[in-house]
Amino acid sequence: MSANRVELEPAWVLHTRQYRETSLLIEVFSANHGRLGLIARGARRPKSPLKALLQPFEPLAMSWSGRGDLGTLQQAEAVPGRPPLALQGLGLAGGFYANELLIKLLERRDPHPVLFGSYSQLIEQLADPATVEPGLRQFELLLLRELGFGINLSVDAFDLQPLSDESLYEYRLEQGVVPVHDGVEGAMVFKGSTLRAIEASDWSSPDTLRAAKKLLRYTIDHYLDGRELKTRKVYAAMSAQLR
Repeated sequence: MSANRVELEPAWVLHTRQYRETSLLIEVFSANHGRLGLIARGARRPKSPLKALLQPFEPLAMSWSGRGDLGTLQQAEAVPGRPPLALQGLGLAGGFYANELLIKLLERRDPHPVLFGSYSQLIEQLADPATVEPGLRQFELLLLRELGFGINLSVDAFDLQPLSDESLYEYRLEQGVVPVHDGVEGAMVFKGSTLRAIEASDWSSPDTLRAAKKLLRYTIDHYLDGRELKTRKVYAAMSAQLR
């Protein structure tokens, strides 16, 4: 194997768009090479085996060459024993939301094997309506931590003491959680028990899920630096319809 060629790397397609007359430009999230752009030459030709294969949410093994921002896809295969999941409804919307997060927050060719494993698990969770919300919250939390935006919700940022379940705390960006007086209200004020549950990824309570969604959205928006997530609007609209 040459230095600039990767062979049969586990990968997921995040996004595709037309490239010239017969090709595709695909955004890929790979196990050991992170996010990268690949040109799939001839993939839009009617008889190309890649045409139906290069779809989001299908586990693939990919080979490519090239060292710059754009590589060239050489081969793509379905993973044996892993049939594609037919995501529907909120699960499908949640999948596209996760893909957009990866595209906008990950640098190209920055490996994140732990995050890759979490994403692969998320796709499985999105196939079951009961695990869509817990799966998304878990993925968002790990994504932020993998990117070095460390969210520590288990200790007081002032004295590094464990949180008290019944006390109130305010979550502050890039600082952590700090105690507040009883009766203080605010968008980012939570009970210690709620923050500890989020930290432990205990999604058994609907209240924890709601709090985590609020806290993580606030944090993600900060690091998006004004960039809009189009898929978030679609997901919110579908959620409202189901409610």
